Amino acid sequence: MTRAVGFRPEAEQEALDIQRWYQARQPGLGDECGAEVDGVVARITASPLLFPRVRGETRRAVLTRFPDALYFRLTVESVVVLAVHGRQDPSRWHRRA
Repeated sequence: MTRAVGFRPEAEQEALDIQRWYQARQPGLGDECGAEVDGVVARITASPLLFPRVRGETRRAVLTRFPDALYFRLTVESVVVLAVHGRQDPSRWHRRA
């Protein structure tokens, strides 16, 4: 069953902030990060149960080239991305789990 993917507003903002941060470091790098986020979302959509649970029912999908991850939960019909998080304080996304 393919589920629709939705981002909570905070997670969407985090994804944009991370892309802007990488873009400011090196032109084009933010675009590459955005493409990798899109690829991870596609993998989550195809096989959400392949990703490990990290806190309760919250699962983590790690980006390959960047030190960031998408934290998400499954519902009956969708995948909800709770946070896009790197190495910052994990309590930021724990509150959303």
